[in-house]
Amino acid sequence: MRGFRLKSTAVTVGIVPLRRIRGEAAARPAARRLLALVAASLLAASGAAQGATYKWIDDKGVVHYTDKIPPEALNKGNVVLDKNGVPVKRNDPAMTPEQRRKILDDEARAEQLAKDRELVDRRDRALLATYTVEGEIDLARRRALSTIEQQIQSATAYTVQLNKRKADVDQRKTALGEKAAVPPVLEREIANIDAELSRQSELVTAKEREIVMVNARYDADKKRWRELRAATEAQMRGAPVPGTPVPGTSPPVTPTAQK
Repeated sequence: MRGFRLKSTAVTVGIVPLRRIRGEAAARPAARRLLALVAASLLAASGAAQGATYKWIDDKGVVHYTDKIPPEALNKGNVVLDKNGVPVKRNDPAMTPEQRRKILDDEARAEQLAKDRELVDRRDRALLATYTVEGEIDLARRRALSTIEQQIQSATAYTVQLNKRKADVDQRKTALGEKAAVPPVLEREIANIDAELSRQSELVTAKEREIVMVNARYDADKKRWRELRAATEAQMRGAPVPGTPVPGTSPPVTPTAQK
């Protein structure tokens, strides 16, 4: 045990001054422990007249018992003792900026995790409510893909028309001869056709990527739907499938990165 320091020197033990006890305790560890117990008891007894007693430790590890906290110890932890020397309250040390920032980060992470879990649960409920049999998922996939494929076909047909118009304009431009100036109207028409061809090409590329995403989404929906149905049926039989998520309980999720 580290040393003890008492603010008041007027307290005595029996007829022996407290200073003398402290001097002897320095050479005898057992006496030092006794001093701590006696000092705490005496200070607790005097608390009836002085009010609360505070127990705190300084930077050197020395334990102090005082009737008030000195300015240099305001940010340190302390224990409030009642008049009987019984701890009635513990005041934790003031948090550092790093500790406060960590608490805020942990709270934000927990809040985001709760949101992610709620989102997964909501999707699971919607998945079970939307599809009653697995074939309905395949049907929804075909419908979604059909819409995208029609858009690609329309863009492709329009591109064919644009290329025909461009070929016609190029012939008209060639007919003017190399030395003849191209009319501004013809130049604008060529520029407009090229711009529209570029837009249609970008549209087709985007729709092809969308097809890949749609297939991936419906594959994931089918897999999750099978898991949920298996868990539901097993739960109805009273035999949950090990490792299978139960509807209404989301699987482990990773918190969404904060931006």
